[in-house]
Amino acid sequence: MITPNEFKSGVLIKYKDGIYQVLSYSRSRTAQRRARVVAKLRNIKSGVQIEESFESEAKFEEVEMERKRAQFLYHDDVGYHFMDTSSYEQFALSEAQLGDSALYLSDGLEIDVSYMEGAPVSVEPPMFIVLEIVETEPNFRGDTATGGGKPAKLTTGLVVSVPFFVKTGDKVKIDTRTNTYVERA
Repeated sequence: MITPNEFKSGVLIKYKDGIYQVLSYSRSRTAQRRARVVAKLRNIKSGVQIEESFESEAKFEEVEMERKRAQFLYHDDVGYHFMDTSSYEQFALSEAQLGDSALYLSDGLEIDVSYMEGAPVSVEPPMFIVLEIVETEPNFRGDTATGGGKPAKLTTGLVVSVPFFVKTGDKVKIDTRTNTYVERA
């Protein structure tokens, strides 16, 4: 059994007659009230995301899962195709199963895949990835005075805010936990 105080991103729990993956969570405590945990959950089978608030003492059954390394191969109308790096078996996951992780997948990327009861259910991209900028606004003289940034579209379709000196064609390092620019690669 697991309590909401022990939630971590990626943990699978049984909740409301389904299996849900914890995407994010935050703890809050108000005066003279019990602590609460607000968690963003995704149903493993349907891909539907919900946000729920739990008492910190609530108990959930944790679902056991196995992790394996896999390599992303390609994307088509069937789904996203991967290859297990140890057995060389190929499998596909739908966009609903991947959620936001689909925005980080580039050809040849090695990722961790979570298996439940022998079937792949979700992926976890590396903490940092390097992607190329395919579209961004040009620089203007004096842009650095505000210290802000500009939007940039990456090869996977992900849009992040980058500093003004970054231009189309540059490769940038992205933090997948926060969807933020880290540095030029």
